Amino acid sequence: MPAVVINPRIRGFICTTAHPAGCAAETASLIELARRSGPGRGLGCALVVGASMGYGLASLATAMFGYGADAVAVCLERAASGDKPGSAGFYNLAEVQRQARAAGRRLTVINADAFAHATRAEAIAALRRLGRPLDLVVYSLASPRRKDPDGDAVWTSVLKPLGQPYTAKTIDLDNDQVKEITLAPASEAERQATIKVMGGEDWELWIAALEQAGLLAQGCRSVTYSYIGPAITHPIYRAGTIGAAKEHLEATARRLHARLAARGGGAWVSVNKALVTQASSAIPVVPLYISLLFAVMKERGTHEDTGEQIVRLFRDHLAPGRQPALDAEQRIRIDDREMDPAVQEEVARRWQLVSSENLRQLSDYEGFKTAFRRLFGFAVPGIDYSAPVEVAASLD
Repeated sequence: MPAVVINPRIRGFICTTAHPAGCAAETASLIELARRSGPGRGLGCALVVGASMGYGLASLATAMFGYGADAVAVCLERAASGDKPGSAGFYNLAEVQRQARAAGRRLTVINADAFAHATRAEAIAALRRLGRPLDLVVYSLASPRRKDPDGDAVWTSVLKPLGQPYTAKTIDLDNDQVKEITLAPASEAERQATIKVMGGEDWELWIAALEQAGLLAQGCRSVTYSYIGPAITHPIYRAGTIGAAKEHLEATARRLHARLAARGGGAWVSVNKALVTQASSAIPVVPLYISLLFAVMKERGTHEDTGEQIVRLFRDHLAPGRQPALDAEQRIRIDDREMDPAVQEEVARRWQLVSSENLRQLSDYEGFKTAFRRLFGFAVPGIDYSAPVEVAASLD
């Protein structure tokens, strides 16, 4: 394939291009963090469903390079075609694969619909080839829609409040203006569809299939990721359609925990800090909240990025020999620094004051935008974006 110059094409919360060299550099930094932070041993084999970006990618890097695991990674990403670049997640996993080979680690990447029974069967076959039962299953899927694995129905999630309309401040990401937005409440059908996509049903199907295949090691642990957030985002997040799905996810975790505890393991939801992801950028209100939060936490020296969050999760809760610390709902909480009352009080104060005119003074909106671009390999230090780059990559 030809080498081409790649520029970011961004509209709102969508970026339609990705830079191979930038994605590789970001992923290499994540792997180096994992290497520095972990003992390099302790896990035999891991499965990460939704492994190509965000918390899933960080979990894969931490398990493999921080704790020595061989792994199977499941994703749904786009390869390059002609002079058109592939997706960011494709380039991320290509870099993990390259570094895994160099380190003598074994990684199988399955690029297919994670909701499909055929994909589970393919993952099971790959795990059998590795010849080791699973010590860790990470479920980090973030998809806007799901096809019924047993039929033709397709469910699509929505980002809406429940019960009544919700009006709040947000940022128009196309013109960087703070404005007011009103969201109509979801219908019952939309609530149920969101639960189908983002709830725990598919996670439970994965664990059941792996258990039936005899691939869960004694002491196997499983984790999935969630968010609670503050009063500011409560109506659109925790009290909205997403929150209904997360409640279903947490109920699923309790059932799976009982199942895995019988073999000396467990299953948990980890409640994480608000971070810039493709998914979070799409939720009205959240980009403005994150911009304010980042400013406050960076000023206090408590900000963590995605990799740092997952390193702490493993170190303090999930690593072999560690017993997770749980809240009253049996959840792991690594959002503790975000939810510090002093942090939330200051964010709430700035929320009342923020406008288009003072956005950059009160918030870290520039940091938000930079973090968003880096998801796709742009704004990465050390990359010459004026130079042509080869778009071809492989996950084999």
